Amino acid sequence: MSMQGNTTVLPPPPTPRLLAEADRLCRRRRLQLTPGRRRVLEILLDRRRAMKAYDILDCLAEEGAGAQPPIVYRALRFLVRHGFVHRLESANAFVACCAPEARHEAAFTLCRRCGSVEEILLEPGTTGRVAPPGGTGFRVDATMIEMHGLCATCRHEDTPCPC
Repeated sequence: MSMQGNTTVLPPPPTPRLLAEADRLCRRRRLQLTPGRRRVLEILLDRRRAMKAYDILDCLAEEGAGAQPPIVYRALRFLVRHGFVHRLESANAFVACCAPEARHEAAFTLCRRCGSVEEILLEPGTTGRVAPPGGTGFRVDATMIEMHGLCATCRHEDTPCPC
């Protein structure tokens, strides 16, 4: 499937700017960005890769925070529900959203070697055009576009020496 048209690959914004934006959006939406939720978001922003809930829990434990799995899962559920984080279905992992200010459709590239993830903002309605053939009786509840492969850095490292 080709994704021609209006797509935008965004570079990851700096963590402080996105944290300030999350604070501002939560105030505007009358949501509570608790210290625990904020720290989970900060970890995802700092790592700039997909992380499983237990990876986040390990980061918190290294910091001396005595967080339990339910606390991390509740924080992730809040962050996903309100558009600050995306859940990557194939990896059962989470990645910080690069544009939380607007509801949007996105696709993701996931590097199988280094684990880097890039979010690609899609033209509205793009994921809705991906559907099973008519007559199958299948009703689509959600569509997640994830592309797996090698990022440019890892591809470059794979290139044999031309000498």
